[in-house]
Amino acid sequence: MHIQFSDATPTYDGDDLALHFVALIDGQPVVCSISAEALEDHFGAASIREDDLLPAFERGRARIRSVCAEALDSNGGESVVLRSGLFRVAGMEPE
Repeated sequence: MHIQFSDATPTYDGDDLALHFVALIDGQPVVCSISAEALEDHFGAASIREDDLLPAFERGRARIRSVCAEALDSNGGESVVLRSGLFRVAGMEPE
């Protein structure tokens, strides 16, 4: 499975309190998400507001992509929601 990520700005979802971003799995788009809580806990977002979440995503983009790629690889390329606890799971910490 070949996983790439779009460089497009993530989309804010105020209903789910998350940012959505696109992964390309073998060239096919798959929408993935990261929770506002994960961005607050691990990437320094000051609040759940879009203006705070987007810069936190940019700061953590490399790690977010790495954890997302591992999750996508584990679930066969299905859409994933990255929650705070996933960043603490063994094997998904930064090296």
